[in-house]
Amino acid sequence: MPTTQVTVERVSLISDKSFESVLAAIRGGIGHPDMNKLWEQIWGAGTFQEVESVVTAVLGPTGLMQFGEFNAGGFIRKGSGDGTPQSMRLLIGNPLIMKQMAEFVPDAAGYAPVTVLVDEREGKVHVSYDRMASFLSVYANTGATKIAEALDDKIETLMRNAVKE
Repeated sequence: MPTTQVTVERVSLISDKSFESVLAAIRGGIGHPDMNKLWEQIWGAGTFQEVESVVTAVLGPTGLMQFGEFNAGGFIRKGSGDGTPQSMRLLIGNPLIMKQMAEFVPDAAGYAPVTVLVDEREGKVHVSYDRMASFLSVYANTGATKIAEALDDKIETLMRNAVKE
């Protein structure tokens, strides 16, 4: 079984703002489509132009949308108690961007949508993200890398805006 080693760059920002405030700011920057309805519309579209219209209509101001979220902190608190720090994993992306990257590097589809983790540590809120360009760097494809870097810029701008005072 062939394997490829990938070196990942993690961006982490730290804020004195509340967990709820940071999470709300991130949520406010992305679209929140009904995913079942969205997939029905995508698979029912007759042309790719229709797909683009469907996706574009549900993107937030950052050009991104939420695919799902996982309340890791809530799960952990089930065994550790209510005083356990909060932690939320958000799956964020844009399927049109994933398509562009995957046309250059098929494995890119395995990395998108991306995870943004918002969690509490030592009285602070951390927002962390693994850069898409770092995942794709091993493939040495300038086209995919350029698209991934633009995605990284979108995600990192979303993160910076969420933590700024």
